[in-house]
Amino acid sequence: MPTPFFAAGSAGFTAWSLDPTCCQARPIAMTPTEVTKIQFAGPGRVQVVTEPMEFVLAPDEVLLQTRFSLVSTGTETAKLTGLQEVTYPFDTGNRACGTVVACGSDVRNIRVGDVGFSYTPHWSRAPARRLFVKAPREVPQLHVPFAGMASVGMTALRVGQVELGDQVVVVGLGLVGILTAQLCRIAGAHTVGVDMKPSRLRLAKACNLPDPIDANLPDVKARILEATAGREPDVVIEASGTPEGAIQALQLTGSQGEGNVVLLGSPRRSLDTDVTPLLNRVHLWRGGSVNLLGAHEWRYPLHRDPFHKHSIERNIEVVFQLMAEQRLCLEPLISHVAPPERAPEVFADLIDQPDTMVAALFDWTATDHRPG
Repeated sequence: MPTPFFAAGSAGFTAWSLDPTCCQARPIAMTPTEVTKIQFAGPGRVQVVTEPMEFVLAPDEVLLQTRFSLVSTGTETAKLTGLQEVTYPFDTGNRACGTVVACGSDVRNIRVGDVGFSYTPHWSRAPARRLFVKAPREVPQLHVPFAGMASVGMTALRVGQVELGDQVVVVGLGLVGILTAQLCRIAGAHTVGVDMKPSRLRLAKACNLPDPIDANLPDVKARILEATAGREPDVVIEASGTPEGAIQALQLTGSQGEGNVVLLGSPRRSLDTDVTPLLNRVHLWRGGSVNLLGAHEWRYPLHRDPFHKHSIERNIEVVFQLMAEQRLCLEPLISHVAPPERAPEVFADLIDQPDTMVAALFDWTATDHRPG
């Protein structure tokens, strides 16, 4: 497993290695360089701008030349359409693969030329102020940004306490749902996926998730029990990010004993319904006993520290190890790889073709020649 690169501290990255050969031992003042950015100019309006920027790295920062960045479809399209309020113009994106081109004086265990994951926007160059995790050489650079999305799914396993031999159902087979289902299978759980879109059911099969179930059928729970030899799921993970998905998840476990329902997706629209039956599913021992658990990615610390077993940093390291061992199926998930200039077209497709668009990446490799 990759070694840790940054430890927890009061200001983002904190060195815990004293190797003086890692990076230059002084703050880095970069000469102005042209940076290309993908922005939301307003509701439904995507623009690509290039402007000169001067980066002055703090001692605990690294500067990255972006290789590939992945669209977080649900979050970014919500901000583009106005479903989630932001201030325009908005610099979008937060999961990328980048090559280190400069390091602050306090950074250790990272060298210029290292490639890894960061929570940086869709920029040709960007400072990694929160986290940079070096990727193993065996992991293709195109796959590196997926570590951030798989880390979202990892949170559901941690919170839901998925264990070897568990029966798990994942509701919603988009990018996060399929990655989560794969992680559950790797953890030794018998995993069944549920979705209402035929294209997503086919995609799940392409990612080695056998026999996903059509959520449109009237007997979804009966089909799940058939697949689990009559045993109710121990854990149901709601990954669709819809209120309807959460309601369905609550109906799929708990009537034979205790069950965990993990809310992984982030609902962004309202639904008028009677919540009393749902509350009884949580509260009553007869036909209920459901534990309703929230699993937002940021509930865990960003960095490793001595007082927390889990962190986002550790989750990404685990995902990278799985990628290096080729245990995660990613290629079928890639719908688009496009240069940043095509960003308006890519986002239009993500909004207009949600059934067929799953993972879209921007290829920034053509910008590598720009001086820093």
